[in-house]
Amino acid sequence: MRRLAERFDGSAPETLEVDAAAFEAAEQALSDELKIAIRLAYHNIRVFHEQQWEPEITTETMPSVVCSRRSVPIERVGLYIPGGSAALFSTVLMLGVPAQLAGCQEVILCTPPQKNGQVHPAVLFCAQLCGIRRVFKIGGVQAIGAMAYGTESVPQVWKIFGPGNPWVTAAKQLVSLEGVAIDMPAGPSEVCVVADASARASFVAADLLSQAEHGADSQVLLLTTSEVLIGQIEQELAAQLSDLPRRELAEQALAHSTVILVKDMDEAMALSNRYAPEHLILQVGNPEHWAARVRNAGSVFLGHFTPESAGDYASGTNHTLPTGGYARAYAGVSLDSFLKKITFQSIQRNGLEKIGPAITAMARAEGLEAHARAVTLRLEHLAGLEK
Repeated sequence: MRRLAERFDGSAPETLEVDAAAFEAAEQALSDELKIAIRLAYHNIRVFHEQQWEPEITTETMPSVVCSRRSVPIERVGLYIPGGSAALFSTVLMLGVPAQLAGCQEVILCTPPQKNGQVHPAVLFCAQLCGIRRVFKIGGVQAIGAMAYGTESVPQVWKIFGPGNPWVTAAKQLVSLEGVAIDMPAGPSEVCVVADASARASFVAADLLSQAEHGADSQVLLLTTSEVLIGQIEQELAAQLSDLPRRELAEQALAHSTVILVKDMDEAMALSNRYAPEHLILQVGNPEHWAARVRNAGSVFLGHFTPESAGDYASGTNHTLPTGGYARAYAGVSLDSFLKKITFQSIQRNGLEKIGPAITAMARAEGLEAHARAVTLRLEHLAGLEK
């Protein structure tokens, strides 16, 4: 790990695991304002994800044949928190809270250290809130490898969560071929804003820039029914870019952004569903009506006063979402992501007598005589008891 950190990051920490003293110092290093904000976000994320618990279901499919399904936590999970151009401590909450609620037995976290060789104190503060005490100063592909295969100091995990650059994403996909589960393929961040004549240009521009500032490879798409609005948004983008700290990155993302003038909202929703955006913002009149038309999206933001950044930080929904069109088939991270659904069945004597003939008929039709015999031997035994 140290050799790879030297090669790719230019330096390597003396010790890979964060010690107890760093955790203790983290809370003191943060402002009260930030700690209050983080605690509010933690509360909202926890409240929303608590509602996702599903009770164990049990049903008698036929007399004396009982089937059930139970949620069981994945025992060992690893969280990857990017730290390249910004320390994404909010992602610690998005992954740590559902892991905590699920009751995962071992949760570890890997994140690249800052230039001073230490983990950002906000990352450690969030980790503590989520009950995570094992944090490693490892980033990039080597962090994914360490969690997937285990090292002398980093435990092996059974599922890896978290966003990252293209190399991290590729590493996650590679280890998923070798028995390690991952949350989802996740590439550059993206947003699709659907706006009609009721939208405010300043709000739309701010939402577009909130994604563009993630990085030069961020995807920004605007679908609008108003040609007048396009000109207004272009003016707002120029004005808001002027004092944006990450202006250069945002400008690079906007350089390959797309604006499409659509004839009506029906066409806008059809295009959005084909694109399957990570974030979909409906800055339109009657957004709830159009929300019913959403088929493919990671997370949807309704109305003029619901910025995408609310979901990124503190509304309660999860910001770890599918990108690159994967929203057609994948959902974002949730409590379910940290659970397995295990099914159980219990068949009593008279239940086997009723269902047995169907099982043996189907097994023999597939040419699987041993499957059939597992039933017939039991039925013969039961018949013998009656004599």
